Amino acid sequence: MATPSPTKTTWKLQEIVAHGSSVSSVVLGKSSGRLVATGGDDCRVNLWSVNKPNCIMSLTGHTTPVESVRFNNAEELIVAGSQSGSLRVWDLEAAKILRTLMGHKANVCSLDFHPYGDFVASGSLDTNIKLWDVRRKGCVFRYKGHTQAVRCLRFSPDGKWLASASDDHSVKLWDLTAGKMMAELSEHKGPVNIIEFHPNEYLLASGSADRTVRFWDLEKFQLIGCTEGETIPVRAILFSSDGGCIFCGGRDALRVYGWEPDQCFDTVPVGWGKVCDLAICNKQLIGVSSAQSTISSFVVDLTRVKMTGCAPQGPVPAEMPISQPAPAGTSLRRIYERPSTTCSKPKRVSPTSDDEEKESRAEIQNPEDYKEIFQPKNAISRTPPRNSEPFPAPPEDDTSILKEPVAPIPDVVTPATSNKNNTEQLQRPPVAASTPIVCQEPSPVPAPQSKPPVISAARNEPIGLKAADFLPAVKTSSPTEVVDDEAVSQIRKGHDTMCMVLTSRMRNLDTVRAVWSSGDIKTSIDSAVAINDLSVVVDLLNIINQKASLWKLDLCLTVLPQIEKMLQSKYESYVQTGCISLKLILQRFLPLITDILAAPPSVGVDISREERLSKCKLCYKQLRILSPLVKSKASQSGRYGSAFRELHLLMSGLE
Repeated sequence: MATPSPTKTTWKLQEIVAHGSSVSSVVLGKSSGRLVATGGDDCRVNLWSVNKPNCIMSLTGHTTPVESVRFNNAEELIVAGSQSGSLRVWDLEAAKILRTLMGHKANVCSLDFHPYGDFVASGSLDTNIKLWDVRRKGCVFRYKGHTQAVRCLRFSPDGKWLASASDDHSVKLWDLTAGKMMAELSEHKGPVNIIEFHPNEYLLASGSADRTVRFWDLEKFQLIGCTEGETIPVRAILFSSDGGCIFCGGRDALRVYGWEPDQCFDTVPVGWGKVCDLAICNKQLIGVSSAQSTISSFVVDLTRVKMTGCAPQGPVPAEMPISQPAPAGTSLRRIYERPSTTCSKPKRVSPTSDDEEKESRAEIQNPEDYKEIFQPKNAISRTPPRNSEPFPAPPEDDTSILKEPVAPIPDVVTPATSNKNNTEQLQRPPVAASTPIVCQEPSPVPAPQSKPPVISAARNEPIGLKAADFLPAVKTSSPTEVVDDEAVSQIRKGHDTMCMVLTSRMRNLDTVRAVWSSGDIKTSIDSAVAINDLSVVVDLLNIINQKASLWKLDLCLTVLPQIEKMLQSKYESYVQTGCISLKLILQRFLPLITDILAAPPSVGVDISREERLSKCKLCYKQLRILSPLVKSKASQSGRYGSAFRELHLLMSGLE
């Protein structure tokens, strides 16, 4: 059996183009750690094998971008939820769709399979949680209690409870048998992105946008620990196989935490950027991250990671376990009582209707890998094998693995593809499919001159600036004949203009800051609006949005016209700030505004009430102006459409 490199702790396996558009969800198969599923804005679900460049299978049928994906425990079924609120369940071994489930009114943000029964739980932007029976094609129960989007769902290891995490800063526990909420855990100070049950004990971990991981005792339903070492919102956590510690994937680092007492055992630098999911395979931690249309996979050698509070860091002999027994991060709690069953394979259900089967296809892109993984000769021992060899680390002086060309799926044509590559793709043999594939004309490649409708906030270079713009224009003479003074003069033209813009913005911010220190927030906003520089208003709102208690009705009157400008801006950062501000206003003030406007007139003269009524009328008028704009943008795909659809739901009270 191959062994990992004795000198490397982390390394990058590969980077592949997963979709023809942005990747919206990535998930690893937890049993094997070697299967990856991706959902994209192209409405497809693609399946990959870790460290292999080609797509195994592409699942179609959704008509809106795929927001969430989840494997079942045996990695034989997969469910995907879309922005339209629909769910589709596929049988991977049969390469067929099993069920199409409709019922949510907005994006499906989270999914999970029941560990033993044929059930799927889904959480949505419409704040509802639904439990579905895959065999009967129907909703068994609906759980209501969250006030914002449900971002993560997890069944307990014994299958009796369901935990849900939401943007409303809370974690709720539901009793599946009784059909009611058991407890609400609300110590987080920001949206909760991820939750995980301890594999053995009555313990739950939750990661939040408040940059903490919190540990909850499920016997007493109380907080027992909290980590505060993260620098960005926590989006990926995973308990170790023995439950002695928890891995937290942060930006460019893996941290290993214990609880009781709270401590960080180790911090391992990993260049994975925005990590999406974690899994453990052969004493290796597998992490996957996404960036636009690509996904990357990374490996951390756990034998070189410190996972207890006393063991020295370093390579662990092969005959020793990954972590020492009874580590400091464990405590004596009740153990889950799992059902006594020897059959983990789900029962086959009949496929869905013919019309849905025609719309939903499982296109097998790589027949060899598909047969190896999903149709092995020995049906008892599935592939990826549970005892497969670990991923080998690249040599110390070999950097080719970081530079290997990405491999797009066969039916994706990217603008950067050369004519030579196009010719090679046309000459490739046709791929096998479980159902006939309808030939479609390739979408036209956008012209290079076309500009994106929204300028990304995560760009690595200024928009519209080219190196050639800073070089002197040469007509007849060669570059070597250009006089130095002329070259410097050409360069300084743009430099002086940029310096003037930045100096003016700094001066405006200093003015607003001086007003802030001597007056109230309303006066500061008024001064920022009076300057007539939208960037200054955005900077100020980014601060005020951090604390909702600073918002008052007077502030809404001033900010709402500016929000209209932000939502129509071409800059992503402006649009994001406008959406956050509008969401705060709708959540805090829309019920108040509608109640005051619907209240009967008062008897006598009440000046304060009349002033409040006048402000509510003005706010209501401005919100009605914003409503068509939000509705028109709600049809967009990707993160922008998701944010505007949420705003559209919140504004339903205006109609």
